[in-house]
Amino acid sequence: MRLSSPIYKLKRQAKLAARDSGIPLHAALDQLAQKEGYKSWSHLSSATSPSGHARNLLKQLQPGDLVLIAARPGQGKTLFGLELALQANQSGWQSHFFTLEYTPADVLNRITQLGRKPEEISSSFNLDCSDEICASYVLDQLHHTQQKALVVIDYLQLLDQKRKNPELTEQLSELKDFTRNTGHIILMISQVHRNFDLAAKPLPDLSDIRLPNSVDLTTFTKTCFLHKGEIEFRAVNQSQ
Repeated sequence: MRLSSPIYKLKRQAKLAARDSGIPLHAALDQLAQKEGYKSWSHLSSATSPSGHARNLLKQLQPGDLVLIAARPGQGKTLFGLELALQANQSGWQSHFFTLEYTPADVLNRITQLGRKPEEISSSFNLDCSDEICASYVLDQLHHTQQKALVVIDYLQLLDQKRKNPELTEQLSELKDFTRNTGHIILMISQVHRNFDLAAKPLPDLSDIRLPNSVDLTTFTKTCFLHKGEIEFRAVNQSQ
């Protein structure tokens, strides 16, 4: 369910309503949440938190999906990708988090930010921070995976930073073939071009993805865009 406004704006509306009507803030928050289609503010908060969004998105994924998760810096795309991997792991999946951006200590710190204790995470959650990460490296690591797997790769623009690696289009095609043949799911985190900050739209879309070279983004089966607490998840038109 999409909110009429971002969370921070809804909170501001509730504060103004509480002041104008002389009711307690918690009552104003509950009233506003009910207008948004939720039982209470706590219900709204739970459903729209990173864990709530992750649970909702996982329910909509299908075997063989190749998903793009994209946002501007500071919007929580990496944290959301990590939450998805952890949620999938809790649901009995084998999950993998490959990152070219962060160190193991960085990722463990983010796991703590999500309210998780690293030592309590299942051994079927796999963290890989190798400098060699690219499509072929990822597939080599998944070669013997028999259990249903969800894979997060952080992030798209870094996959071809080494000249020895194939171009992004080739790597995405390789990943797409893998998901189609195995039924595993891969989620790719991506940057959004800075020009989006000046755009008159609430959320980025495929046209806002920052790319050094031309890449066929319709290779992805689904997209997930984040901005200021809003999340939009949709299927990609493969005929584009």
